[in-house]
Amino acid sequence: MQDNQSYEQAPQVSQPEPSDKEGFRSIISTIIILLLAPVIAIFLTAFVFQSYQVDGPSMETTLQNNDRLVVWKLPRTWARLTGHDYTPKRGDIIIFNEPNLAEFGQGSNKQLIKRVIGLPGERVVVKNGAVMVYNDAHPNGFSPDKTLPYGKVIPETEGDIDVTIPSGHIFVCGDNRPDSLDSRAFGTVPLDNIVGKLVMRILPLNTAERF
Repeated sequence: MQDNQSYEQAPQVSQPEPSDKEGFRSIISTIIILLLAPVIAIFLTAFVFQSYQVDGPSMETTLQNNDRLVVWKLPRTWARLTGHDYTPKRGDIIIFNEPNLAEFGQGSNKQLIKRVIGLPGERVVVKNGAVMVYNDAHPNGFSPDKTLPYGKVIPETEGDIDVTIPSGHIFVCGDNRPDSLDSRAFGTVPLDNIVGKLVMRILPLNTAERF
């Protein structure tokens, strides 16, 4: 049986060709994007996050030489915008500017990576191979190396130090205590010198992790 029903073919609508004006707008948009991209990248690097590469053994075995890291800067940026100090937590790994290294033959204004051991107002004592921290909550002292998770990789801490950390400063040490130039040598670090906090190791891929 034949189907006598007929169908009308939908009319084809021709697409208008792009005008010269639209082509010009597309070129301008592309140029703007190309100009803004490096500006945005510089802004993010200066104020939000930045990639760093470890140089040296001072944070072994937590971090190895040539590890590629991501450092989070936003909390420090926000603190400065609001007129406050950015104080990291004890145990955080931070990047900071240390301007007092010339006397150690390390040059000046070098950026270092260390772990936060003592906070403003606390007393830090290094003696008999151990670090003790004294504060209002622990008047008899405690050892952060023994109470915080990172401590399992810490060897003995050389030195004979007894210092009360000034307001606006912190005390830092490398995890590889026998081979680390840190607050035991150059003193406490001003909070204003902090660049950011380590949040991730991205290379090598087989050791990538969050901190």
